[in-house]
Amino acid sequence: MRRRIAVVGSGPAGLTFARVLHRHGHSVTILERDPAPDARPPGGTLDLHKGRGQLALDKAGLLAEFRALSRPEGQAMRILDPDGTVLRDWRPRPDDEAHPEIDRRQLRDLLLGPLDVQWGRGVTRVVPGTPDGVLVHFADGRQEAYDLVVGADGAWSRTRPAVSPATPHYTGVTSVETSLDDVDTRHPDLARLIGDGSMAVYGVNRALVAQRNSGGHVKVHAQFRAPLDWHAHLDLADAEAVRSSLLTLFDGWSAPVLELLHHGTAFVHRPLYVLPVSHTWPHVPGVTLLGDAAHLMPPLGAGANLAMLEGAELAESIATAAPGDPDDAVRAFEEQMWARAGKWARITTAGLERLVSPDPAEAVALFDGVQAS
Repeated sequence: MRRRIAVVGSGPAGLTFARVLHRHGHSVTILERDPAPDARPPGGTLDLHKGRGQLALDKAGLLAEFRALSRPEGQAMRILDPDGTVLRDWRPRPDDEAHPEIDRRQLRDLLLGPLDVQWGRGVTRVVPGTPDGVLVHFADGRQEAYDLVVGADGAWSRTRPAVSPATPHYTGVTSVETSLDDVDTRHPDLARLIGDGSMAVYGVNRALVAQRNSGGHVKVHAQFRAPLDWHAHLDLADAEAVRSSLLTLFDGWSAPVLELLHHGTAFVHRPLYVLPVSHTWPHVPGVTLLGDAAHLMPPLGAGANLAMLEGAELAESIATAAPGDPDDAVRAFEEQMWARAGKWARITTAGLERLVSPDPAEAVALFDGVQAS
């Protein structure tokens, strides 16, 4: 009997899940609230790790295409002191494929391939255990039933309440994102300062991080500890007001570093939320979660890699399960996911504490430890 499988969300987790199932000859319905692929900016760049994100792409048969698109040079990392002193300048070897970078848009297009996404299908609620199966409610008032619904719909998942009452909580760290275009031509001094990959400057309870994307585009993140309503006196749509506030916050930092904020365009407020470190739930037949919906953690390079690997592993488990109900395969997958995600949630939570810390030396020591491992 053909199983009715839906995945909610067309991010890396959901698309990897669907793509691996497709490779095994199984169909899956992809439900995405965005009306079109380019309805909103896809975000910055991702470093895909050899044993996680790259393994997931290998399971999807896409590793060679990824390598053709990725930027191994993007693994480079520079760390500066707020006075502009270069503390670390790490560059990968030419053959280093440990965690090359790829733009999210390129990764999305690679995964989409032949998949059929139902765009503009905003899910509002998922109800398991009905006579027809798992009932999915949509924003337009319609309902559809499935045998298995996989929630890959991110931090504020509409699928999660079907299995868990947990909601994300604020970490105390906020990130304000801006960007630079055509940096090598328009801002050559900043291009040299950033290098081929990322650059980070750490101060007391604050940091500035710049990360290259393809085509001369750079994402800049101003990170700092603050109350969630730190911007109450600001109009976040007023770029000059936000710029002025950030420049005050980073007052005293070297002029070349602050050029990252002077030349930034629009500013986007991104407070950092997480789920409880050991988030699990009683197994619910017909519903499970992947990625941020299951284990939202600080953005320190682990989340997307785990999400993609989980999508690939769940798809393989379902594809190779005995005919009929795949519930045992889903249950076993959840146990494996919880153990691994719990470990990485602890690592990234501790990492955030060190990266945005009263002692900036903690961030440098963390980098040294990662490079030595």
